[in-house]
Amino acid sequence: MNRLAALSAQITAVLGRLAPLLPLMLRVTFAATLLGYYWKSAATKLLDRAEPGLRDWLTLESGVYAQIFPRQFEAAGYDPDQLSVLHGAIAAAGTLAELLLPLLIIAGLMTRLAALGMIGFVVVQTATDVIGHGAMPGALFDGRYQLLDERLLWCALLATLVVTGAGALSFDRLIAPRLHPA
Repeated sequence: MNRLAALSAQITAVLGRLAPLLPLMLRVTFAATLLGYYWKSAATKLLDRAEPGLRDWLTLESGVYAQIFPRQFEAAGYDPDQLSVLHGAIAAAGTLAELLLPLLIIAGLMTRLAALGMIGFVVVQTATDVIGHGAMPGALFDGRYQLLDERLLWCALLATLVVTGAGALSFDRLIAPRLHPA
């Protein structure tokens, strides 16, 4: 039993020295698994392959309303001009969030705030999928991997970044001495 306790203590000591790398590992994991997902989603809201150019990047495609406000957009006859200015502002803010928040997390810049924003984004996204698009959320603890299980994993990753921050290899760490001089 003493050997097992000693081995456990050695493993704990090694893992304790690796703990500062956890935020970097989480940011790399986010980049590898979710960056493409969110940027592709944002691209569907901005890019019209028929009209490439800078103007295209500055205007929202009508499909953004189908994604974010499916029921209201259908009620408006799929005409974006029939929706309110508030709908447009929410669509623009959501698209901007899909582009910028993942970039901030990966760069490790304002990481805690960006990760908190992404958690809010995932909650709203999930509610839209379930309420607006009729997706089946599934149930936790039922042994099946469905929407709620997936989004809970995403939020757990992001919540860890909210608590730990970006870690050593980040812009947050680089600029911290300038923000809080000794």
